Amino acid sequence: MTDIKNAKRIVFKVGTSTLTYNTGKINIRRMAKLASVLSDLENQGKEVVLVSSGAIAVGVGKLGLKEKPADTPSRQAVACVGQCELMFMYDKLFSEYSHTVGQLLITKSDVDSDDRRQNLINSFDRMLNYGVIPIINENDSVAVEEIVYGDNDSLSAIVAKLIGADLLVILSDIDGLFSANPMTDDDAVLIPVVKEITDETFAIAGGAGTKRGTGGMVTKLHAAQIAGNAGIETVIMNGSDPTDIYKLIDGHQIGTRFTKG
Repeated sequence: MTDIKNAKRIVFKVGTSTLTYNTGKINIRRMAKLASVLSDLENQGKEVVLVSSGAIAVGVGKLGLKEKPADTPSRQAVACVGQCELMFMYDKLFSEYSHTVGQLLITKSDVDSDDRRQNLINSFDRMLNYGVIPIINENDSVAVEEIVYGDNDSLSAIVAKLIGADLLVILSDIDGLFSANPMTDDDAVLIPVVKEITDETFAIAGGAGTKRGTGGMVTKLHAAQIAGNAGIETVIMNGSDPTDIYKLIDGHQIGTRFTKG
């Protein structure tokens, strides 16, 4: 766990199901703990980047809708409302610990274009130099492709690669990668370390995520693959108690660790 303990630039990804209740409303207690822990890591001298899902789900709750809209224009509108609420909460919570946050909304075309990708890298570098905590989400209000096909797990790995991160931590609603589906198989055990992601690894990953999120374990494995190929370790861990991040950074076994590719 030496590399993890010494990691300086860390990308954290938090999913919708971790940030919100089943109602779609923000889980304020959990969000407040996350802001506290990440602020404390910054105080230790770490450079923290947060990739946060939740805009559409929070927008659904804010607008009092019964469920996530099925059509893309409605999702875009809901995302606009939800992203404002999400960033308002992050700004309020991090400011309590004297930390400043900045928002970056990214589309696939931003990464694919050489010029725009370099502009992104420049923005990240300057924000981190200023001591700002970048908070990233897909630009759901305009990027139709991302709403239909995308996921923030892969985005977090792409961001980690862009900024040369030392570590990617994906906070999920499950403890990590299991040998089988723990919800249906009592014999399923947590896999602490994965040195190589193979077809067999994907086979045991199971299906999609929750109604409020877009990803499942498969998208997290894709993220770990992207990061690993860039020489970045990934940890998938349960985000229900953000203070467990301390245990991870201190070198304890938490979640599933994917070693560098």
